[in-house]
Amino acid sequence: MSRGATLWPVAVGIGWRQPHYRQVMEQGADGIDFLEVHTENFIAPGGAARQMLLDAARRHPISLHGVGLGLGSAAGIDWLHLKRVRALTEAVRPAVISEHASFSRVQRHDEAVHAHELLPIPFSARSLALLASHVDTAQQALGRKLLIENLSAYVGWEESHLAEPEFFNALAVKTGCGLLVDLNNLLVNALNRGLDESAAVDACRSWLDEIDAAAVGQFHLAGHARLDGIVIDDHGSPICEPVWTIYRHALSRIGARPTLVEWDNEVPPMAALVAEVDRARQEQEALGRALIAPPPQRPNARKARAAMARRSPLENRHAAE
Repeated sequence: MSRGATLWPVAVGIGWRQPHYRQVMEQGADGIDFLEVHTENFIAPGGAARQMLLDAARRHPISLHGVGLGLGSAAGIDWLHLKRVRALTEAVRPAVISEHASFSRVQRHDEAVHAHELLPIPFSARSLALLASHVDTAQQALGRKLLIENLSAYVGWEESHLAEPEFFNALAVKTGCGLLVDLNNLLVNALNRGLDESAAVDACRSWLDEIDAAAVGQFHLAGHARLDGIVIDDHGSPICEPVWTIYRHALSRIGARPTLVEWDNEVPPMAALVAEVDRARQEQEALGRALIAPPPQRPNARKARAAMARRSPLENRHAAE
């Protein structure tokens, strides 16, 4: 598949991490539809890491998953970082490029300080306007549509007055961005709200029922750690059965979307990742994998406005009627 190819809706990929760099470069990635990498691991120009990714991109579709832009930051856009992301995007021509609905930069005295962490934003009209402005800016700079991911959050904001799906639906409408729905994050958040496992799964189903299916461009699946009093989104274990249950609901309600198996800590042998990929395909097969509908068409507000502008006043009046 050529660089920049569009992913098939039932494509299943893995997070390509350092323990498997050599294996993929020497043996390929049989049985895996695409590779996702963290943008910041390859953002430095030149060097062996960048060249390795460019070589891999000639053989495998690549997804760039960013963790550093902090598009929800009131301190504003990090223009140098965005410029570097653009250069990497132009070099790799990824099938997908994504970021998080989070903030990471704050203004301290005369400089912006980066927390190097994905920090949660409030779900409010003010926060929505800020994030939408930055997503729009980033998309224009990159010349690409971004997918924005829901976060696993361990604190909340009193300012939040919008339901999370409502917030993301509005973001997609305002910016034309897509949504990356992390199903493990949904479950982690529900469990940390004190729900038992059954109620948490039901809450995740309800979340998916409220999201705009046409805006969803990708699913993430991962493992988490249940500690004393808190659940951590650590991506360090197999995908648990409740997440598979939520995935089945996502497939039935939203349809197939490119799906990623994330495993960032205690990374297992490639065979274990391939087994998770195979499980995702089995869940798709149970719903008629070859028949699952592709993403529905979304109206493009900008194109519609441009078309209206090209029409004569008489044509516009007839269209309105």
